[in-house]
Amino acid sequence: MAMMKMKINGYRLRALLSTSLSSSPFHSVPSRTFSSSSFENVGFIGLGNMGSRMANNLLKAGYKMTVHDVNCNVMKKYSDMGVSTKQTPFEVAEASDVVITMLPSSSHVLNVYNGPDGLLQGGDLLTPQLFIDSSTIDPQTSRKLAVSVSNCILKEKKENWENPVMLDAPVSGGVVAAEAGSLTFMVAKICNNLAMAISMLGLSEALALGQSLGITASTLTKIFNSSSARCWSSDSYNPVPGVMQGVPSSRNYSGGFASKLMAKDLNLAAASAEEVGQRCPLTFLAPNIYTEICNDGHETEDFSCVFQHYYSGKSKRNYVHLCKYSLVAKSIGFHPNNSRWT
Repeated sequence: MAMMKMKINGYRLRALLSTSLSSSPFHSVPSRTFSSSSFENVGFIGLGNMGSRMANNLLKAGYKMTVHDVNCNVMKKYSDMGVSTKQTPFEVAEASDVVITMLPSSSHVLNVYNGPDGLLQGGDLLTPQLFIDSSTIDPQTSRKLAVSVSNCILKEKKENWENPVMLDAPVSGGVVAAEAGSLTFMVAKICNNLAMAISMLGLSEALALGQSLGITASTLTKIFNSSSARCWSSDSYNPVPGVMQGVPSSRNYSGGFASKLMAKDLNLAAASAEEVGQRCPLTFLAPNIYTEICNDGHETEDFSCVFQHYYSGKSKRNYVHLCKYSLVAKSIGFHPNNSRWT
């Protein structure tokens, strides 16, 4: 996860919010320009040891703040300072262009976003353009919330924005850095999602090739997972229907990380690589592949569907067993009746 030093004051927040993502030849979604003028109304939820100091620096920088905390004494303190306080996260969202959360755990974040009167309880229409979660939580929760946010629509279209965005931005530096406005923000999982997508593409390509050579996906998966080819895509998120239970491929690629969101992240990665002049051939190829399957009508399916819809891979059930006739299979001593490979 990339890290960058940011002070929570007017200049540094504007630097964070003014990051312009330039277009690339492969950019299939509109680029987002984070203009500081679009984020004058800042909502802040979680005014503990860290959050209160971060919020105080924003107040010093002149931002119009709306805050919420479960501690009534803290709320009174900010109210006495002339800061707008709200009883629920939803009310904060209604009054804000950007909402920052600084909470103790995943359960707290989930409750603030999805709980009664949570940030997302207004249905599919949201007021804030940007949500920044600075809590330190598990990546699964961050991903789920990011998907939920990106599936919403802004109540008021601003510039070229139609959908709100969530940034997973945990901080490092503790209370001292929060007080001094010198926290380190770990922003954007573009590189992580880039690696994840390329890994899925490589695995899907290898599995589809193996099937064409007469080797079952189950066999190849077992080989991969006991050798140097083992990876998250093979042992935890296998893309072949019927090989692994409890993953999107086992339920017709539903309920996962949508291909359209992966295409978006890959386009951002390509734009970033182009901006810094980094040679990244796979980075520029990957978004083309995902854009193609999205254009073919699979944009809401999990990104692992690339195995079936791009590489024309077969499910375990529909695979025609050619292994006993395959010279390749014979060369590795495979026999369909060998229980080691079933």
